[in-house]
Amino acid sequence: MIQINAKTLDDLEFKVVLNQAAAYCITPSGKSAIESTLPFKNRPLILKQLGLVNEFRASFDNDNRIPNHGFDCIAAAIKLLRIENNFLEIESFRKIAHVCTTTNILIAFFIKFKDYYPLLYKESLCLEVNKSIAKEIDNIIDKYGAIRNNASAELYAIRKSINAVKTKINSSFNAALHTYNTADLLDEIKETVFDNRRVLAVKAMNRRKVKGSIMGSSKTGSIVYIEPETTQQHQRELNNLCYEEGEEIKRLLISLTDFIRIHKPLLEAYQKFLIEIDVIYAKSKYAQSINGVLPILTEIKEIELNEAYHPLLLRNNKLTKTTTYPQNIKLDINSRIIVISGPNAGGKSITLKTVGLLQLLLQSGFLIPAHEKSRMCVFDRILTDIGDNQSIENQLSTYSYRLKQMNYFLKKCNENTMFLIDEFGTGSDPELGGALAETFLEVFYDRKAYGIITTHYSNLKILANEMPHMQNANMLFDAHTLKPLYKLAMGQAGSSFTFEVAEKNGIPYGIINKAKKKIERGKIRFDKTIAKLQKERSKLEKTERILKKQEISKSLAVEKLESTNKKAYDKLKSYQELFDVNQKLLRLGQKVKDLSDRYLTHKRKRELMNDLFKLVQIENAKQQKLTAKQKKILKDQHKKLSIEVAQKVSVIRKKRKIEKAKAALKPTKPKHIFSVGERVRLDDGKAVGIIDKLEKNKAIVNYGMFTTSVNIDRLELVEGK
Repeated sequence: MIQINAKTLDDLEFKVVLNQAAAYCITPSGKSAIESTLPFKNRPLILKQLGLVNEFRASFDNDNRIPNHGFDCIAAAIKLLRIENNFLEIESFRKIAHVCTTTNILIAFFIKFKDYYPLLYKESLCLEVNKSIAKEIDNIIDKYGAIRNNASAELYAIRKSINAVKTKINSSFNAALHTYNTADLLDEIKETVFDNRRVLAVKAMNRRKVKGSIMGSSKTGSIVYIEPETTQQHQRELNNLCYEEGEEIKRLLISLTDFIRIHKPLLEAYQKFLIEIDVIYAKSKYAQSINGVLPILTEIKEIELNEAYHPLLLRNNKLTKTTTYPQNIKLDINSRIIVISGPNAGGKSITLKTVGLLQLLLQSGFLIPAHEKSRMCVFDRILTDIGDNQSIENQLSTYSYRLKQMNYFLKKCNENTMFLIDEFGTGSDPELGGALAETFLEVFYDRKAYGIITTHYSNLKILANEMPHMQNANMLFDAHTLKPLYKLAMGQAGSSFTFEVAEKNGIPYGIINKAKKKIERGKIRFDKTIAKLQKERSKLEKTERILKKQEISKSLAVEKLESTNKKAYDKLKSYQELFDVNQKLLRLGQKVKDLSDRYLTHKRKRELMNDLFKLVQIENAKQQKLTAKQKKILKDQHKKLSIEVAQKVSVIRKKRKIEKAKAALKPTKPKHIFSVGERVRLDDGKAVGIIDKLEKNKAIVNYGMFTTSVNIDRLELVEGK
């Protein structure tokens, strides 16, 4: 695991993401596993986890959906298997059977689609396919959770005897009921059930006349409940059989438990596999919700995030339909530390947290919301100091706490560490705090650590400008409106726009001017120069965007023109070839016509045959002049033309098919029921006639000059009767 403390996880809201991802789990065990996730520092393990999640994520978009992996936890049952001479409850057996069946289905699926899911297939290879456990349980317990009658020969015989005795009990009770009812010894209700037994409702004054045991009486004492003597004998026999049945069921469950105890390691592996699948599924669903992708995981130390989003901000803004601005940021060996400056509320802290949270998620096996060409690496330790951390319990001020944090950073910081510090150096005298912060930053720099800080201190901006492997960056603001653009610009420090923001908010110019006089002229000039540079940069970026847009539109226009020219040239070439072929055919046809006219005049058949033969030979000789290569080119051209024609015909057929389907979906008008005397015409004609007679599906239509018999389906109504 990565070396990370709880404070860093809280600063970057890592647990919040875990809770959101855990909500997608379909088992409590999977949810617990997600919630206890911590980042790894083992690169092969991270690559494996990311690959598994990426494969499962892809299954949502294809037809080969991975089967359901839901299961009930069998951890308690596995613990009981460790106790000798113990047996499991029926429900535990059903859970175990379901776990085995689900796992075997998944293993078979990954074997079948190993080309689609190679990593998931490899993960399932370590598991043995075992169908005997579920089969053995099914032989004893049915799908409703009852012990089967044929689970053993002894149980079958006992239950058969129980049914026979129950029949005897009912027969003897019915006989007694009939006898005593005839003798008018029973109450109006005649019988009832007492302690799960049928008893006679005997009038209290007649209780000595009925043979049997008194089981109880009514509240008023007017009725006595008696079980007939003959029924009692059979009931005792039934009790003995029920005891034997219970003992036989216990024996079967002990035997089944002993059988399953042998497979305890396999059951533990099955449950572990299903929990892992549930965790991968939840991570995949979470990735789908944030458009997570698998970036390039490099071996060298570098972070290049393109179009990266903060996951929590992205999800929240999706719900509120608010725009989320992506960030581009780069850390590498030539730019290990980035100093972000600029006014408050411009997005500095969000940028800082985005980098930190995405790094934690990646090292925990989560896909991240960024461009797929983004590049990331693995850090052994991530250190953060974000937010106001006053501690009332420990009586620490913000600055004291931050000094303790810096001391911790100094102990842990090295080339495999990434540090993230928000508002670096604040909490003390600006001059002294700034100097101390500058010294800390120099130590981090010398130790070749990677990190991002946000600050307003000018000395830190200057340091970043002077150091070769440190870089300034700023959050862009609109120079006119002073509204944040939520975009990080690398390579230049940002102004805090202190006096500009004050002026924008209506502070009188005299007060602002007086404030300027109270501070060093050099600082004002420095801040003013930065502000001026930022404004110029904004203008340049705007001009660059316009030029790029114009360049793109021009290149598209050139491509379109070239494409049009090529199409026109190809079409002209095709027409020329077609024209040449047609001219050739016309000349050949004219020659044949001349021969025909000559034969018509002279009637010389032999001469005609000779002339025709010569004509054919001449044409063949012309064709034979083509080389083999030319013939191949012609053949390929014809083939290409045939394919193009076939494709166009296919498109036309599809369009017609769609139009036909649409026409079929349109509601049809109800058919008119024709009657004699109505004026009609044929669906493909204009002549109007009158129906004289109707016979089944035929109609005799009178057109005045003649009558004809036509099918009713071909008629259209012109005028009603």
